[in-house]
Amino acid sequence: MSILPIKNELGFFEIRLESIGGLGANLAGKMLAEAGVLGHGFNGSNFSSYGSEKKGSPVKSFVRYCDADTEIRAHSPIEQPHVIGIFHEALYKTVDVVSGLQPDGIVLVNTTRPFDDVAQDLNLQYGTLATVDALGIAVEEKTKVNTAMLGALFRICDFLDPEIMRQTIRKTFEKKYPHLVEPNIRTFERGYEEVKFKELDTPDDAQSKEFHRVKPIYGYDTQIIGGIITANANSIFKDLSGSRQGFLPRFDQESCINCAQCDTVCPDYCFVWEEGEDKRGRKQMFLKGIDYQYCKGCLKCVEACPTSALSDFREEIGYAEENQVKHTFSLLGGNR
Repeated sequence: MSILPIKNELGFFEIRLESIGGLGANLAGKMLAEAGVLGHGFNGSNFSSYGSEKKGSPVKSFVRYCDADTEIRAHSPIEQPHVIGIFHEALYKTVDVVSGLQPDGIVLVNTTRPFDDVAQDLNLQYGTLATVDALGIAVEEKTKVNTAMLGALFRICDFLDPEIMRQTIRKTFEKKYPHLVEPNIRTFERGYEEVKFKELDTPDDAQSKEFHRVKPIYGYDTQIIGGIITANANSIFKDLSGSRQGFLPRFDQESCINCAQCDTVCPDYCFVWEEGEDKRGRKQMFLKGIDYQYCKGCLKCVEACPTSALSDFREEIGYAEENQVKHTFSLLGGNR
């Protein structure tokens, strides 16, 4: 029988998964809890927290383990986890993903960046940092990020038997998606083998990171009279960068023939045009660039482009901001 390595005052070992909709964190939490309960004899619970359930919105999945003789009477969100799994680095912009981390806690991040850069972005000063290229593994195996993250989480939680998760993956996919069983098992195994660790210096008097519970901007005491939306359709402040699952369209102006195929298929009007003259002096609209603030990385434009002007590109932190061509909005609401 497996033994939990550490427990809080209620007898729980707790895991929190931080993600965005579409990456499979909810299913990962369910499978993680199932493996612990059915495969290792723990008592356990799993539930998720999310907003509109749309692709790209923040998602949290919670997993609690405890000994078989301990009852789980707590069903509140996990505020002081022992392990945190971060599925998407874009969450750093809006969510304090390491909020409440235990002093000896472990943070797993889906990234290819160096440890020091990730630790600095997270303001992580103690505990253990783990990284895995879950997106790269998922792309190569034609699966999703979640099973690669599960592999890395099983390596972190070494009291869990990887064979139990292989059985759970098989059980989860074999009825409806039998063709996905072996690719997901390979993805899990690669996550398990390819995760890397770095222990940070933890002082003896280190305290858990303060947990910040997000408060609504407007409530009964602060709501604008009449419920007025001060930004028309909220379009100017809209930022879809958190919806991207790792890829962007990259624009090569020299290869562009200004056919507007990309603009026709783009669901979010990301392409910025300006008027100019062709070689014969005729008026024509020329593609100036991409306003990445509105781009969710669907890559429909890449599929539609008849030349090599648009190509898919694995997003690097800072690339969108450095290469963004902003729309010019008029007072009448135009964006050209």
